[in-house]
Amino acid sequence: MLAVRLPENLEERLSQLAERTHRSKSYYVKQALQDFLDEQEDHLIALSRLEKKNPRITLEEMESRLDLED
Repeated sequence: MLAVRLPENLEERLSQLAERTHRSKSYYVKQALQDFLDEQEDHLIALSRLEKKNPRITLEEMESRLDLED
């Protein structure tokens, strides 16, 4: 279990959203945390790939290789 203290303005916004949508505050906190973690993990993967010296190609070259040219 995790306990988090939110600033009053966030707590109020979260409470209002939960009330208006008939969902729990926990639901929205879980959703927000999931989205945040997904974004952070994607960011780390991108950074890791950029650090590698693998050859890069342009979008045009990729389209040509896949025979997607107009």
